[in-house]
Amino acid sequence: MNEEQAAQPATQAAVKKQSSRLWLAAGIGLILLFAAVLWWSGRGVESTDDAFIQADITMLAPRVAGTVVAVHVADNQSVKAGDALFEIDPADYQTRVRQAEANLAAAKAQALSAEADLTITRTSAPAGVAQARAGLRAAQAQAERAKADVARYESLYKKDEISQQTLDQATTTARALQAQAEQAHAQLDAAQTTPQQTAAKEAMVAGAQAAVAQAQAALDQAQLQLSYTQVVAPTDGLVTRKNVFQGSQVAAGSPVLALVGNTPWIVANFKETQLRHMRVGQTVTVKIDAYPDHKFQAKVDSLQAGTGSAFSLLPAENASGNYVKVVQRVPVKLLFDPAPEAGLHLVPGMSVVPRVDVANDSGKRLDGAAAK
Repeated sequence: MNEEQAAQPATQAAVKKQSSRLWLAAGIGLILLFAAVLWWSGRGVESTDDAFIQADITMLAPRVAGTVVAVHVADNQSVKAGDALFEIDPADYQTRVRQAEANLAAAKAQALSAEADLTITRTSAPAGVAQARAGLRAAQAQAERAKADVARYESLYKKDEISQQTLDQATTTARALQAQAEQAHAQLDAAQTTPQQTAAKEAMVAGAQAAVAQAQAALDQAQLQLSYTQVVAPTDGLVTRKNVFQGSQVAAGSPVLALVGNTPWIVANFKETQLRHMRVGQTVTVKIDAYPDHKFQAKVDSLQAGTGSAFSLLPAENASGNYVKVVQRVPVKLLFDPAPEAGLHLVPGMSVVPRVDVANDSGKRLDGAAAK
């Protein structure tokens, strides 16, 4: 073997080593390029996978108790505001309405009687006073005449011109007429109490009118409760968690179904360290797991006044025991803009991944976010 043949293996080994280095350098370059692309694409963007769709959820409960006689909706059915949901047997409440109507009629009759009595009192009182005064004058005149007769008869009796019986009779007549005069005076005093009598009658009228108002309120309440036997949808939405059937006994205030609103939004739980550059109105690109082929747009709306842990069932007691700092998450409300297509089934709880463009800092700073 000559020197030239011995050098060939060494040359081939050097070429392979150099080729490996080139491939390694190319791989490192690709990795760096990929990392640079990721950094560039993520620059000015805040994202989280801890985000979910929310919507208004109204728990519907009957306002009166009773037996359900009809159900007009099914699970997951779409309804409009004012659509009938179910009916409660109205018989008991119809009876209460009739009873309240009868009580109102009786109260009105009593009020009319009291008003008529007041009118009579106001009309007859002046005439009664005049009559009492005339009667007093007549009684006083008769009493004076009888008193004068007694004096004259006493003079005649002293002259033995009349008998004792005649004098006694005149005296008795004078006393009777004086008593009648005193009675007429009392009648005049009674007749002169017209203001007090009128005030008493007016008080009776006021009481009767108050009874009418009370009976009217009872009737209104009975009619209102009767209307509550027809349960209707307060807003547009989808019926869910329906737990009411024909023949069911329902209690007032106990929820029997839920109504999910048709306007969904997003609650994204960002880390508190991600809020620094977040502003109201910033655009958001949204990916919904249930619709991977659809692209949605949204805008930042508001920030919840408290972290998620602050509203948990058992909030952390950081003032006791050992403490380990954990980055907290704060719910941020995102509104779809534009609204999703009506045919898409977006319901509360669906997972989403929002990407907020925080490069635009012209909007109002979220309350609670750190200043830029």
